Amino acid sequence: MAATVGGALGFEHIGGYIPCALCLMQRDPYYYGIPLGLLAILASILKLPAWTTRALLGIVGVLMLVGAGIGVYHAGAEWHFWEGPSTCATTAQGISSNVGDLLGDLDAKHAPSCTDAALRVLGLSFAGWNVIASLVLAAIALRGAAKA
Repeated sequence: MAATVGGALGFEHIGGYIPCALCLMQRDPYYYGIPLGLLAILASILKLPAWTTRALLGIVGVLMLVGAGIGVYHAGAEWHFWEGPSTCATTAQGISSNVGDLLGDLDAKHAPSCTDAALRVLGLSFAGWNVIASLVLAAIALRGAAKA
């Protein structure tokens, strides 16, 4: 999970890809899931009752399924299978620290549309790759939750 969201942050801060509102929303399950996953590892190390670790992994699995669902919605909007949200904008990114240039920066920066993929790799946008990553992570977490 950390590698997936870290990659997204890398594309944003190093690659210059400004995320849309749905891109940012897809990160939320990771932001909640990472600490819960760490708690599951800690619960296992501390030999807490097995149900504790399994419950935490189950929650992480559900969070990743939610992330996959958001990704499917976003990818579908990018492929124009359905409409995206009517208000899809992010806060201004990349604004200079010089207050005098603030208004000029705000005029120059436009939030990306949720219906246009910023980049496609092997035919999939960031949203499409997030669906795959989320489903793999959900399978891992739910398999761990199901183990006796």
